[in-house]
Amino acid sequence: MNEASLHTPSLPDRLSIDPRSAHYNAAVFERDIGIRFNEKERFDVEEYCVSEGWIKVPAGKKVDRKGKPLLLTLKGKVEAFYK
Repeated sequence: MNEASLHTPSLPDRLSIDPRSAHYNAAVFERDIGIRFNEKERFDVEEYCVSEGWIKVPAGKKVDRKGKPLLLTLKGKVEAFYK
């Protein structure tokens, strides 16, 4: 094992990039994270849950009344990994 893998936390089952979310974990974002959804890598994922099998992605340029992007929930096979 190298030193980077010793200090890297394991990826959680559910993770969000929004700092206001209860599922946000700053320690995980110190390294690049990749998401594979239905065997295809996605670069626009806002939140994911591996055990329930869903990801949330923005719905184009639409925003809610607070200015945050509207999110669509897509269901399928989710795999999270460090790059």
